[in-house]
Amino acid sequence: MSSSNVYYLLFLGLSSVTLSKVGNIGKIIRNLYTNRIQNQQYLCSVIKIIGINVKKLIDMYLEKIYSPADVKKLSFNELNDLSNEIRASLLQKLSEHGGHFGPNFGMVEATIALHFVFNSPEDKIVFDVSHQSYVHKMLTGRKDAFLYPAEYDNVSGYSEPQESKHDFFVIGHTSTSVSLASGLAKGRDLTGGNENIIAVIGDGSLSGGEAFEGLDYVAELGTNMIIIVNDNQMSIAENHGGLYKNLKDLRDSNGLCECNFFKAMGLDYMYVNDGNNVEALVEAFSKVKDIQHPIVVHINTLKGKGYEPAEQDKETFHWLTPFNIETGKPKFAEDAEDYSEVTAQYLLKKMKEDKRVVTITSGTPAVLGFTPDRRQEAGKQFVDVGIAEEHAVALASGIAANGGKPVYGVYSTFIQRSYDQLSQDLCINNNPAVLLVFGGTLSGMNDVTHLCFFDIPLISNIPNMVYLAPTCKEEYLAMLEWSIRQNEHPVAIRVPATDVISCGESVESDYSVLNRYKVAHRGSKVAILALGSFFGLGQSVLSLLKEKAGIDATLINPRYITGINNELMEELKTDHQLVITLEDGVLDGGFGEKIARYYGASDMKVLNYGAKKEFVDRYDIQELLRANHLTDELIVEDIRKIIG
Repeated sequence: MSSSNVYYLLFLGLSSVTLSKVGNIGKIIRNLYTNRIQNQQYLCSVIKIIGINVKKLIDMYLEKIYSPADVKKLSFNELNDLSNEIRASLLQKLSEHGGHFGPNFGMVEATIALHFVFNSPEDKIVFDVSHQSYVHKMLTGRKDAFLYPAEYDNVSGYSEPQESKHDFFVIGHTSTSVSLASGLAKGRDLTGGNENIIAVIGDGSLSGGEAFEGLDYVAELGTNMIIIVNDNQMSIAENHGGLYKNLKDLRDSNGLCECNFFKAMGLDYMYVNDGNNVEALVEAFSKVKDIQHPIVVHINTLKGKGYEPAEQDKETFHWLTPFNIETGKPKFAEDAEDYSEVTAQYLLKKMKEDKRVVTITSGTPAVLGFTPDRRQEAGKQFVDVGIAEEHAVALASGIAANGGKPVYGVYSTFIQRSYDQLSQDLCINNNPAVLLVFGGTLSGMNDVTHLCFFDIPLISNIPNMVYLAPTCKEEYLAMLEWSIRQNEHPVAIRVPATDVISCGESVESDYSVLNRYKVAHRGSKVAILALGSFFGLGQSVLSLLKEKAGIDATLINPRYITGINNELMEELKTDHQLVITLEDGVLDGGFGEKIARYYGASDMKVLNYGAKKEFVDRYDIQELLRANHLTDELIVEDIRKIIG
């Protein structure tokens, strides 16, 4: 009889009573069988994937972990079983819920070892970007959020002090852990503490400037500071930069090569070749516990370890939506065209036509639709600078200053990391670089560290910048074509955060006369200025206002976020009583306030619609829209109250 048949029969031999004794892990296995598995080959493949030995189903450890103190009670064999159980739970949750997959699977053993050796929360562990914090949460009293579907959303996907005393910062952006942890160490020294301070940082995060700044400072700290470098040879995509040759040399030499980046920074150094071996990690961490000077512990891990599709396709499995466990394929395939795809197709064609055009990303090539094959096709006309938004903006300015045509694509939430470079390196010099800002919307990423609705105030108030807001595919491509062609301004485009919409009409090809708004429908009494992604909302308000109040309003596509069409604003005074502005972002410092300021001394009434300035976390988008009156019904109700 094959081993697969043995596993299958062993599973079938477990009664429901036996399964009930093993708690949630047993339920996971049972549900895989009763709810979705109807053949023994698939069942056995799942059992093998998650590393669970069916004969040991009655000896589960994860459900007995309520704090790190429970981890310390286990033997090495039991810690290895715990590792398998954690991967089983992660696999089940992430296949149903989505989330950061590869970073957490690669850090299972290291996180267990950290909590086995150190005494959290007295010893403080700071996770960089906290993509790899799921296992930490499971071992610090939050395991139910990874075991029970009803509780999946009860914890954040990131480090969150409000959840647990074992978390010390809200962390969702990268390259920050060394700086934050060094601050904890300095605070400890100032107040006479003696706890260990541990920063965990991935090799991809080392490409960020703040990581270098933190390492540079720590070298002079001269006190306890332990930096765990999780080297899985990946960022989101592949790593880029000169540092990574040295990391490879260190791995190849078992940490012994003469050239050592960390030692050159003045830091002590230790290498662990098998960063997925609990016993080796415990030994290493025990040696550095209570050390009285800064040290780097460099661990070599496998991103996605334990699930073959994730090990083979590390980029896709960095973060993903719900997927089929057996195949690794998404459950909900998105066949619709998106603006990343539109952008990639346009830029590849443009780069072939014009060798001056270069596409830049800061560690997120997927935002531009540049898959590995497209990156290879683009060759040296595609540049990934790593997790370094500041460098990306300054690089783009330099390329533009020397005759190149740079196009930098970035998510809204990350462009804020480069404010100084936008102002000082790009806009003061007025160099014609192009920025494509993706995901700028209230309805995108909704965790507090990845909010994407602060970019309008940030970008649109820098002198010399031209910030454009297209409403459809044709307008977007026309603006992109013009922005690359022109040589007068730095231009940013707020890529529509909607499905790809074709407007079905001709659009302008020249945007060099700035701040010319487009009147989409001419009416009277009420003027609706609907910016970018909210143009569809403006159309709905226009229609509903006519239906409910008999008002044939004017609908305007502003197109330019950074300026006012003074002539048109004056024209509206003749036969309009009210102007409303709609913007898919925060109101403070935004587009609408520019219009309100223009009309301040006149009789024109102005209503600005956007979001309240606040940090919100894991919000329901419909609730947020209603709370800010961002529905057509509520807007029309407001209008009728003002003008009858």
